Amino acid sequence: MTPTSGILVVDKPQGLTSHQVVGQLRRLLGTRKVGHAGTLDPMATGVLILGVNRATRMLGHLALHDKAYLATIRLGENSSTDDAEGDVVAVADASQLSHGDVEAACAPLRGRISQVPSSVSAIKVNGQRAYKLVRDGQSVELKSREVEVSALNVLDIRSGGGISDVDVEVVCSSGTYIRAIARDLGTSLGVGGHLTALRRTRIGGYDLSTAVVLGVDAPPLMSMADAGRLSFPCIDVTQQQASDIHVGRRLDLAVPAEVTGMISPRGDLLALYRPDGEGSRPVSVLVPPETEETL
Repeated sequence: MTPTSGILVVDKPQGLTSHQVVGQLRRLLGTRKVGHAGTLDPMATGVLILGVNRATRMLGHLALHDKAYLATIRLGENSSTDDAEGDVVAVADASQLSHGDVEAACAPLRGRISQVPSSVSAIKVNGQRAYKLVRDGQSVELKSREVEVSALNVLDIRSGGGISDVDVEVVCSSGTYIRAIARDLGTSLGVGGHLTALRRTRIGGYDLSTAVVLGVDAPPLMSMADAGRLSFPCIDVTQQQASDIHVGRRLDLAVPAEVTGMISPRGDLLALYRPDGEGSRPVSVLVPPETEETL
């Protein structure tokens, strides 16, 4: 039997790629149609949103929500990958840095900033992932992009042996690279810096309180309607509007946001709509054809 469609929040363990977690869920549920929103590197842990079957159409929108992280930045060393998985070299003694020094260097990294992504990111350059080009020995220069760092809080500093490990809490927009924050903090202080630990604690309304660790049994999924209400403003539509939504028609119905969930009289998430003049039009229709006569 084909499993239902829905969303699952997984607490990704260290050492696995996001794609490997997708593979685990495919095996547990017996379906190939599984995807994820917001990639986590193998060294990172924490919130990874997975979509199953029709819910995979929601993932691109879920990944755009803001994100929260706990991270450890090591000052005094640089890394070829801006994290602990690369080739690490000592730069300068960072063990004498004070809390005030680190706080002052963090200030320009807050707010709306221009950030150059890490060269080992998944950004495509001439059709290939940047990290693949770097691992193949090619030099990659990525363009800066505007991101929003709404919080960069210094939680603790542990110093000794020429280094300082700084624990930080970060809240940021989609597309922000925590490795780049570590790199830029070290550059600003003149001592080098890279990321040694990263845990994502939240994506939008999805946090660790609802996250599961995949085991040997198939986990229950969050319904698409519940996921929609957690992620976007939603509108309850009439039977006639539901029929129009099923075939992707524009509605003479105003919606409150660029992505708005449309909920059927039965409580199903039918589609995501956006404003269009006085009405609205579909961003993505989610209802399957076989439900047409039961809307």
